[in-house]
Amino acid sequence: MTRIVILTGDELRHRYFRIRMSLDPRFDVVLSVCEGIEKSLGARTRARADASPLERWHAEARDQAETDFFAEVAGHLPDESHPRQIPKGAINSPDVVALVTDAAPDLILCYGASIVRGPLLDRFVGRFLNVHLGLSPWYRGSGTNVWPLIEGKPHMVGATFMHIDAGIDTGHILHQIRAGIALGDSPHSIGNRLIRDMTGCYADLAAHFGSLDDPSQPDPEQGRLYRQAEFDAEACARLYRNFRDGMIESHLSGSDRAQPAPLVRNRTLESLA
Repeated sequence: MTRIVILTGDELRHRYFRIRMSLDPRFDVVLSVCEGIEKSLGARTRARADASPLERWHAEARDQAETDFFAEVAGHLPDESHPRQIPKGAINSPDVVALVTDAAPDLILCYGASIVRGPLLDRFVGRFLNVHLGLSPWYRGSGTNVWPLIEGKPHMVGATFMHIDAGIDTGHILHQIRAGIALGDSPHSIGNRLIRDMTGCYADLAAHFGSLDDPSQPDPEQGRLYRQAEFDAEACARLYRNFRDGMIESHLSGSDRAQPAPLVRNRTLESLA
């Protein structure tokens, strides 16, 4: 059985992830390090005096959508991942490094934690994985499954599984998946459905880690790095204008003539489908 340490956040989606991992009989989740929610989208938006009414509505709708998708698991099933709460941004502190090292994991799985630097990267080279909710290298940084929707590219919403490194979503890619999209979707339902799919795929990747192949990599010069501050009132308005104007319907009908970038696919995971 694989000993796993999880580095994550503490919003409902993160609790859902660590509970599902801890209940998977293939793993022994010996520790979850959970950063606080003080810098979540909701907290940041509420703290901004200049946030537009639509931005505030967007943040509240996200919280409700997470409740609808994840509360049944996160609020009712036991969390057997041995969670330890820490402040946001404390993931690289000496206390956390010692905690993770003492847990002696076979693998570290990162999802939604702050950027990891220094000793943890050095001590667990080759055994430290990250999932980025975005398709790297085209979308790196913050809000990387919202920006494709702002830019009218729903086919570019997805998740990237990689070996972690010191960069921002720049690690060696092991596998990628696209989001499933359906009529009636909102930005939040697309994102939450992807998180559910990502969790199952991440578990399979960790369970078969020793037999994964080494797929060819996309050109790292493609795409760009997105910053939190770029998601402002104008970007939020563009997001919902695209939904109102039929972006999802055009995508599903094929009338948008989109040319999706080829994804990195791991043959080992593909054989499980």
